[in-house]
Amino acid sequence: MCLKIFAATVLALSTVGSARADIRIEEAYARAAMPSAPTAAVYLELHNDGAEDEVLLGASSESAAKTMLHGSSEGAGGVMTMTAHHGGVVIPAGSSHVFAPGGDHVMLMGLTEPLDAGATLGLTLSFERAGEIRIEVPVELSR
Repeated sequence: MCLKIFAATVLALSTVGSARADIRIEEAYARAAMPSAPTAAVYLELHNDGAEDEVLLGASSESAAKTMLHGSSEGAGGVMTMTAHHGGVVIPAGSSHVFAPGGDHVMLMGLTEPLDAGATLGLTLSFERAGEIRIEVPVELSR
């Protein structure tokens, strides 16, 4: 009985490990914000090296009261609008998804600390298959 439980645990852990290995996070950075700024954005590239689509469900950070996945688009008259990705963001199998200025981004609302250039902030990304992946994001003036 103990051997069966041990084997099931090893199998479960190896499956989680391989799902995490399918996701690569590159080029992550946050824009520096004025000390009184209530919001900031994080940009990054997500690569899915797996055989199945992955979904980024959400994000969290101790640097903000609330963290959401947002998209920006140009509306009528050239006005930029932001919308929340409530269902998450799909990262297609064998492909990538870029979160960049003027497009998708991780929105940090209710900043709990200043985002000074040269600092880092912790960000946890929650995926449908890969689970939670924590990264340290450098804060930069511009890129």
